[in-house]
Amino acid sequence: MIKQLLLFATALLTLPAFCQEKEKQEIMKEAKLLYNSERASWSGTDIFMAKFPEKREKMGGYFSYSQGNQHKCVFVDNQASPNVLATILFDDGFVIEASKTDTVSRKLTPLESDLYTIRQKALAEVRTDTLFKHYKNTSLNLIPIIHNNKKKVYMLTGPSATGVVIFGNDYLVEFDKNNAIKSKKVLHKNIIPINYTDNEGEISTIHNHTKETGYLPTATDICTLLLYAQYTHWQQHYVISKKYISIWDCNKEEFFVMTTEAWEKISKDSEDRKSKGGKN
Repeated sequence: MIKQLLLFATALLTLPAFCQEKEKQEIMKEAKLLYNSERASWSGTDIFMAKFPEKREKMGGYFSYSQGNQHKCVFVDNQASPNVLATILFDDGFVIEASKTDTVSRKLTPLESDLYTIRQKALAEVRTDTLFKHYKNTSLNLIPIIHNNKKKVYMLTGPSATGVVIFGNDYLVEFDKNNAIKSKKVLHKNIIPINYTDNEGEISTIHNHTKETGYLPTATDICTLLLYAQYTHWQQHYVISKKYISIWDCNKEEFFVMTTEAWEKISKDSEDRKSKGGKN
């Protein structure tokens, strides 16, 4: 029934007038930057730990970033002014066998230096500021991005066990042009774990947004859905706010928004057809 409801909704409704397409596109752009960075870090750290065990003692940290359709995971040494230990490169497919590794020691580029600096500063905040919550069997994953001349570090809560996707307990730290922190923000005020299994099927999941979080999915929401969709077999994910509902299509990797009032009308119409013997 859910699939038919979505088709019906898509046919009848368009994005609410107040929801500017520019805002939606910006969320998607940042979500893709987060996804590419985190995916590169997932695969890059696996490769680094497996291929270069002798470099582990020298490693002082890592970060990832994208340039076009090339995604780099950069490992640096533990010196006061760090040098690059290794760079692992991926294309959009993130196929490990197709990745390329460069172990030539070099200085950080200006962009890399900024990414490393803001990540380290955000990490120091995580360790000292009680704003950032820590939960058992999870870790905060820091993702630095520089986009449209804005410097940010997003933080996602990642599970240490399989079979669960975590939304919430995520944060955004923003920096000025000199890499000084100018703001810290909680994106979701709670942690929302959703279990999944290997069973395939038409499965939909949901989480709620408060007024402070906003009516649209956050970039961290979309990043999480992109990262875990291949494991969960979910078809849709709903983000519910007081007046609006966003529906993420896991296969098409896009979302649309409708008012709660419109959604309730569609649901009522569907139930009416069902009660009259119509097919859903």
